[in-house]
Amino acid sequence: MENYLKRFTDKILQNRLKESGAVLITGPKGCGKTETAIQTAKSFVRMDTDDDIRALMELNPKAALGGAVPRLIDEWQEFPRIWNYIRREVDDRKKKGQFILTGSANPEERARLHSGAGRFSVINMRPMSLFEKGWSTGEVSLSKIMKGNVPGSDQVDFSLEDLAEKITVGGWPNLIGAGGKAALRFMKDYIALIAEVDISRFGGKRRDPQKITRLMQSLARNISTEASISSLAKDAGGTQGKLNDETVTEYLEALERLMVVESVPAWSTHIRCADTLRKAPKRHFVDPSLAVGALGLSAGKIVSDLNYFGFLFESLVIRDLRIYAEANDGKVYHYRDSRDMEADAIIEYPDRTWAAFEVKMGFSAQNDAAENLLSFAKKIDQKKMGPPAALTVITANGAACRRKDGVNVVPLLTLTA
Repeated sequence: MENYLKRFTDKILQNRLKESGAVLITGPKGCGKTETAIQTAKSFVRMDTDDDIRALMELNPKAALGGAVPRLIDEWQEFPRIWNYIRREVDDRKKKGQFILTGSANPEERARLHSGAGRFSVINMRPMSLFEKGWSTGEVSLSKIMKGNVPGSDQVDFSLEDLAEKITVGGWPNLIGAGGKAALRFMKDYIALIAEVDISRFGGKRRDPQKITRLMQSLARNISTEASISSLAKDAGGTQGKLNDETVTEYLEALERLMVVESVPAWSTHIRCADTLRKAPKRHFVDPSLAVGALGLSAGKIVSDLNYFGFLFESLVIRDLRIYAEANDGKVYHYRDSRDMEADAIIEYPDRTWAAFEVKMGFSAQNDAAENLLSFAKKIDQKKMGPPAALTVITANGAACRRKDGVNVVPLLTLTA
């Protein structure tokens, strides 16, 4: 594709194809799965738009799988039985890198665990990070921070209005070059399609679009918080009365399967005191622009409410940390205990290397954030967990550096994987 902007998923996909017979790329619609897969695929079919292929799948499924490899099967979930046909084909061919599947909904767990085990590798793709869109300088590498390297960068300065517009536009490839007004129209339509069409695809069950919309608006108001099911049900019900908790749970599960909602799980760790760990996830959309679209906010309205702006900025940071961490098999968590000691993000690698992050939009707030991180690190049982690879405050403006107390300060617009 001409003018294709490289994604971290490109390298991950190429590596996974060397290890597995088939690779499944999941992610919310519009995040760029198909275009990324096409960069590597040697042939492809689109299950959602190619009527000839759909007809062939009914008559001779194996013939539809023929073609140069890796062969891309786009929107595979439109014909779910293809999962088993591909599994059998991978078994018969006994070769790596045969198929790439893309889809805007996670497969059912029984399909992944029983039909695909040992044959499929799964990549979770998200909208573009600031670095992938060319909005981050990339002077600071997360992987190097995780190795203990000292970060450094030139000064980064931009206005709150500029940051608010970047959040409104989000990481959607279709909005590259778009302004805030066009992005807001796009996101409103995106939210409406989720509520009216997409969420009712699961289980053949019709769900109330108005309730779905109100729930997404409630999630938007409570972004970057540990809002409970009950509080979301009450907030989403509004003047019409609280929604049923079971209904909200069901709707949240559907939104998670669509990868529209992607909450941050709590970190399970060892601490050196009698405090207890809280297990509630922090609720996020896969991209904070969805929260902006759900509430119909302009960049100007975001700037006028700095408290809410801070929550949106935290969600933006979490989106990018997830993308950068997963480029190196890392996972993102959050921490809160019974004394309300917290860390906005914990990144942990498979070898148990870990680092803690606080998110502060204002550079002037770094002192309090640094003190919190140092207190948090003392609370962790480092004999069992090992010392943190880094303690880092993520800010909007400023220059990347390491403070005298050992805490890093890194502007988000200098960060990359």
